[in-house]
Amino acid sequence: MKPKFRFLAFWLIAALALMPLAQAQNNVPAPFKKEEIEQLVAPIALYPDALVAQILMASTYPLEVVEAARWAKANPKVKDNALEDAMQKQKWDPSVKSLTAFPSVLAMMNEKLDMTQKLGDAFLGQQKEVLAAIQDLRAKADKAGNLKSGKEQTVTTTQEAGQTVIKIEPADPQVVYVPTYNPTVVYGAWPYPAYPPYYYYPPGYAAGGAFFAFTAGVIVGNALWGHCNWGGNNVYINHNTYNNFNKTNIQNGNWNHNAEHRKGVQYRDQATQQKFGGGQRAGVDSREQFRGRADEGRKDIARGDADNFKRDAATSDRAGNREAGAAGRRGDTGSRSPSAGTSDRSAGAGLSDRSAGAGNRASAPSGFDGIGSGEQTRASSSRGASSRSSAARSGGGRSGGGRRR
Repeated sequence: MKPKFRFLAFWLIAALALMPLAQAQNNVPAPFKKEEIEQLVAPIALYPDALVAQILMASTYPLEVVEAARWAKANPKVKDNALEDAMQKQKWDPSVKSLTAFPSVLAMMNEKLDMTQKLGDAFLGQQKEVLAAIQDLRAKADKAGNLKSGKEQTVTTTQEAGQTVIKIEPADPQVVYVPTYNPTVVYGAWPYPAYPPYYYYPPGYAAGGAFFAFTAGVIVGNALWGHCNWGGNNVYINHNTYNNFNKTNIQNGNWNHNAEHRKGVQYRDQATQQKFGGGQRAGVDSREQFRGRADEGRKDIARGDADNFKRDAATSDRAGNREAGAAGRRGDTGSRSPSAGTSDRSAGAGLSDRSAGAGNRASAPSGFDGIGSGEQTRASSSRGASSRSSAARSGGGRSGGGRRR
């Protein structure tokens, strides 16, 4: 080989070798692999097509999913027309609102929030691959003899855009049965040991029992309006049903991601961020912050319903304000009520992260605005009282409000 060509070959090899390093340094994540996508869609691939479509849409708004799960837990008896009316008061994306008709689905998406966020990222960035993975898994379940028509659902095979697709639809359009199954069994032998499938068993389900069953039927009314266009590799909307549920008047069936409902959750990669996110910054740090906020919210959910949280927060605020007022009349500036109404807002998030008197926490968009802890507030007020007592003993010197933690 001539020296000139050897030189060019050397630099080409060096450039290819350094490419992954450059991507890592720029925090550019690689696309999801096929096995990763199948891992993500395994728990929902055998759901009815319309429900699959709405789950994919809603997964792109993970914080609103958490908020909706909170609402559904606090309002288990609100159904049918009353549910449609209640949803008019919420500001969530319509796809998230629709899932309040399926509390078990919202519970799964909330409890498996890491899966939900990744599923949304994959759907936004690799929509074709996500829909193809669902069809691949359906074909595996069918081959294993685990996907059949019955009183709950109708399974059909057809051709769309030159490819064979398997459709799953409710046997009764007004009653939807959500299947519960073990994804490590229902698809046959799972081919990716390094990427075991996500799974979720609703409360009361015996994991050691039948590996495929149905939950109680849900009377959906107008809550089910999504569709999968398998041949076109996208999802769309039945605008008539959509309008009835959301009290709107849209005229087309196109679905488009709305970045406003992202609530400050950053996008996974630069391309998706540029397409949807405007000035938001893509990256790993933002995803970790999101997970922390969501984990905190799930702990709140576990402690009781949303109405109780709001009452606790209001009581705590009043107690803190009375303490602050008393301190002001005494001329004491060393203790501040932690619930004095201060909040940090992240651009576009519309959510606040409340300090509970334990010092300045890092502020970030939160899906849990207005939720406080009465115990934290009372503890903080006690620390303030101790500071004032100490100041009095030292001759009235100004207290710094006690040691911050």
